[in-house]
Amino acid sequence: MLNLTYEYKLIPTDAQRETFDYWLEICRKVYNYALRERKDWVNSRKCDANSCSIRQEYIISVDTPRPTFARQCFTLAQAKKSISELKIPHTHVLQQVLRQLEAAFVAMWERGHGFPRFKKRMRSFVFPQLNQESVKCFDGADWVNLPKIGLVKMHLSRPIPQGFEVKQIRVVRRASGYYAMLTLQCDVEVPQASPSGHGVGIDLGLEHFLATSDGELIDRPRFFVDGQSKLKSLQRQLKRKKKGSRKFRQLHHQIAKHHEYISNSRKDFHFKTAHHLCDRAQTIFAEDLNLKAMSAGMLCKHTLDAGFGQFLSILGHVCFQRGAYFAKVDPNGTTQECPRCQTHTGKKLLSQRVHKCPECGYETNRDVAAAQVVLQRGYTAVGHIAVNFGEGK
Repeated sequence: MLNLTYEYKLIPTDAQRETFDYWLEICRKVYNYALRERKDWVNSRKCDANSCSIRQEYIISVDTPRPTFARQCFTLAQAKKSISELKIPHTHVLQQVLRQLEAAFVAMWERGHGFPRFKKRMRSFVFPQLNQESVKCFDGADWVNLPKIGLVKMHLSRPIPQGFEVKQIRVVRRASGYYAMLTLQCDVEVPQASPSGHGVGIDLGLEHFLATSDGELIDRPRFFVDGQSKLKSLQRQLKRKKKGSRKFRQLHHQIAKHHEYISNSRKDFHFKTAHHLCDRAQTIFAEDLNLKAMSAGMLCKHTLDAGFGQFLSILGHVCFQRGAYFAKVDPNGTTQECPRCQTHTGKKLLSQRVHKCPECGYETNRDVAAAQVVLQRGYTAVGHIAVNFGEGK
């Protein structure tokens, strides 16, 4: 089963835009109420009955079951009988909000994420089940048919592949407008690519965004740093405006659009770089980096600006689309190992940007040498013969 997600720009009317905003506000209220219900249940069982706080305590009956997704869906159905506002959005949309909350708790229990927080605003809602003709084209324009909303005009920037069916639509609100993320599904088995052809290893860094085992160095664009001066100017203007005024809202919207521009520029660079690598190699290996630790260090601002995690995810997706093999290898000690003789070189300072092996004399750029070690480890992991690199100088 092959799943794809295509994103399209919506062109709603003013009435439809108001409907989207209203639905998002109702979804936010449902999410926060369900989270409060779960939080109160947890707080009421944090301590023994003989050691409760003197000032205040959550008192909930001992027989009250733990709020789960199924119980909260049943409570939501009962609440619709008395709260007319809950009847406005589609039933499945509100159920997906509760499913999103359940996923947040599962991530906390299983992957060590923090306790879910209350939301100031919701940015999207989902239609999980659709009719077969959810996307239509007539009168020379493309439309998407949303339940209980109707036909919404859509800019079909690329055609939907033949043989795929639209299984889910997520409506997303951004600073530049509303977007529809269509989940497409096709009943076909796609075989995984195997290592073949020319291979390349990559090393990610801050001095150069990327170094390849072929000796290519790609500079790192400083998306946020370059756009920070304009951002500071807008934020200074926002600080002097009365909160909630017309000019305050306009500046707030400009700041959001500037952040979106920075994000789109970074993503565009990542996609172009991923396609550039696939043009030159059919097998790509990268380091399995600890991105959480990298984003908490002294250079966290520049690390987050580079977006290594997003790039690796996009690279894996592009390799899958183009039939290239992509895998991650152990990153420990890649900069300390000689790619020619596997000697531990013992580099102690990041300022040492040249790799020069004391044993074999192999000399090259430090990042290129690390990329060559990544390529060797990747070939070793898949059972291929490792490559040897140049002669010593």
